Amino acid sequence: MKKTVAIICFILALTPAAKSQKAAKSVYFELGGPGLASVNYDMRFQSKEDGLGFRVGVGGFGIEDASILFIPVGLNYLLGKDGKNYFEVGGGITAVSGNDGSNDGTFSTSFGHLNFGYRLQPADGGFLFRAGIVPIFNKEGFVPYYAGISFGYKF
Repeated sequence: MKKTVAIICFILALTPAAKSQKAAKSVYFELGGPGLASVNYDMRFQSKEDGLGFRVGVGGFGIEDASILFIPVGLNYLLGKDGKNYFEVGGGITAVSGNDGSNDGTFSTSFGHLNFGYRLQPADGGFLFRAGIVPIFNKEGFVPYYAGISFGYKF
């Protein structure tokens, strides 16, 4: 968990410098993926549409007295030539915290994730769409065929 907090702090520290460059930014809702059902912020590190960037999000759910929170953080790289269609590859870590509804039922863990997918991201802003395979892994095992789909806005 300490590593996750350190990674989040590092990425947030880079954000002010990157914002001054007017880099491509987007906000999207993701179903599946490393946040299960999450809202995410994504930004390029340079003032161009493709290249290296990061994403950070928050997601989770609650049922009766039980709840779970996901915080996916990661780096990604966009490859494309037409300024609209991209291949996205990336990886990161997701911090997980929850409560199973009992008095001592709190827990926290994390898992790693990779991302291989398609991104529709218009150069002049507008509707954003993402879909991809998102393998997840931790000390318990590896799930190679997990997936995610996203809808949002690029500005």
